[in-house]
Amino acid sequence: MNNYVSDDETLSFTAGAAYSSGDGVLLGSLFGFATGDIANGAEGVLQLEGVFTHAKAASQAWSVGDKVYWDNTNKVLTKTATGNTLVGAATLAVAGGAGDTTGTVRLNGTV
Repeated sequence: MNNYVSDDETLSFTAGAAYSSGDGVLLGSLFGFATGDIANGAEGVLQLEGVFTHAKAASQAWSVGDKVYWDNTNKVLTKTATGNTLVGAATLAVAGGAGDTTGTVRLNGTV
């Protein structure tokens, strides 16, 4: 097919900052995780779809299916919608203790 561009699961971009592998990156209305280390100004790749573990807001319980947002200021996943960007849904329940700081999210591919 002569108009096929990509599988839409990844996106190549020029980084406006340095990122480490696994960092969350918000590009306008797209969110993904860096697939490797990316230097500022270098070409990198974001994974836009899939299930990932990442730092989440502490003291926040999650249930399977909860909407998950990206807090671009603190660089964590959260259930707090206000001021944050919807990126997917929780795929594992997690307790809400102060030490429960990792969540698992299925990215929705767009925001």
